[in-house]
Amino acid sequence: MVEASARALAGTNRYPDASGVALRTTIAQWHGLDSSLPLTLDNVAVGTGSSALIQQAVLACCRGGDGVDGSTPDEVIYPWRSFEAYPIFAMVAGAKAVEIPLDAELRNDLGAMAAAVTERTRLIIVCNPNNPTSTTVTRTELEIFLDSVPDHVHVLLDEAYFEYVRNEKSPDGLSLLDRYPNLAVARTFSKAFGLAGLRVGYLIGHPEFITAVNQVSIPFSVNSVAQAAAVASIEARRELLARTDDTVAQRTRILDRLPESLQGQAEANFVWLQLGDRAREFADALAERHVVVRCFDGDGVRITVTDEAETDALLTALDVVGIDDFARR
Repeated sequence: MVEASARALAGTNRYPDASGVALRTTIAQWHGLDSSLPLTLDNVAVGTGSSALIQQAVLACCRGGDGVDGSTPDEVIYPWRSFEAYPIFAMVAGAKAVEIPLDAELRNDLGAMAAAVTERTRLIIVCNPNNPTSTTVTRTELEIFLDSVPDHVHVLLDEAYFEYVRNEKSPDGLSLLDRYPNLAVARTFSKAFGLAGLRVGYLIGHPEFITAVNQVSIPFSVNSVAQAAAVASIEARRELLARTDDTVAQRTRILDRLPESLQGQAEANFVWLQLGDRAREFADALAERHVVVRCFDGDGVRITVTDEAETDALLTALDVVGIDDFARR
């Protein structure tokens, strides 16, 4: 990837391929092996991370409205708590955000999301694994949900952390594309492929939807270095994806150390601790010991899983701050 990026840097006096043909073709060939739908580049959109593509999907699907001229905004449904950018995406599009609380197991509540559909609903975002709770729904649950969603409502399955999933019951969205024309799947090179700083992700779906998403993209947004690095990472995918096994091993170490009351499902490269009002105190206590976690005040903390050395430091800090005491409060 470094060599491919260096070669691309030599040509930075020229604009990147605005259509990303080489990258889209490579993605289509790669995922054509495991997709239930035959793929060409017309099934693939690329953008500056999967987040940009989700934003484009909201813009493509939803019409804003403020009621002043009698207009009513379209609705986008998404889980909450989930990826913090979802409300921003809705706001930018002028759409009405419909936030559906997670279920008792901190997963996307697909039944409640389906029940929330109205005549104004244009898009539903499903985050699987969910960020920040690291939970997944099952393939069967997703199929039941998709069967219940009206054909005119688009469903975007955000699978940014797909490569870290080890639960065999969790769905692979690409395997469902042939059955659901209103389904699209977003993935990214930022996580398992290690290209977060280059900002490149992709969306796979049916050509009509992909065309609509591409029509609201910013021209030349995915630079030539990012495109070249992404193609190279696909070519090196076996080596790169093998590293996710190391992450999963460290994730297991963290889960095994947690008190039973804090142990939950974890299928992403982070672990969620549902600490409620204790979250800030816990995060501050870890910070004093040079371990930084993401605190969601009043809800919990997200602990990113990295390498063995950092996991060792975390486990030591958990003992020092008294994780068992926090769990008992």
